[in-house]
Amino acid sequence: MDEIYLALQALGVPVAYDHFAEGESPAPPFICYLAPRSHNFFADDMVFEKIERIQVELYTDRKDPSLEAKVENALASFCWEKTEVYLDTENLYEILYEIEV
Repeated sequence: MDEIYLALQALGVPVAYDHFAEGESPAPPFICYLAPRSHNFFADDMVFEKIERIQVELYTDRKDPSLEAKVENALASFCWEKTEVYLDTENLYEILYEIEV
């Protein structure tokens, strides 16, 4: 997961694991990433290969395709899926990249 953090940090956007401390959230854009669950491969009734599912959450106050492209380039060495939602209560876009490593 260090590789993902370093790749995201190189973008020049504030990055935190899971969340920023209360009252220390930066102005958008910013990125949070976390590993909320695994998707392990099992064989012979045991974990044969440990696979972490990592979420990279890009938050912006406006749609920013060029920043999304930079994030996607930073994640180019990983297979990822992308979803997008507008968070009305926060007035932010959340662009979610899901990765398995």
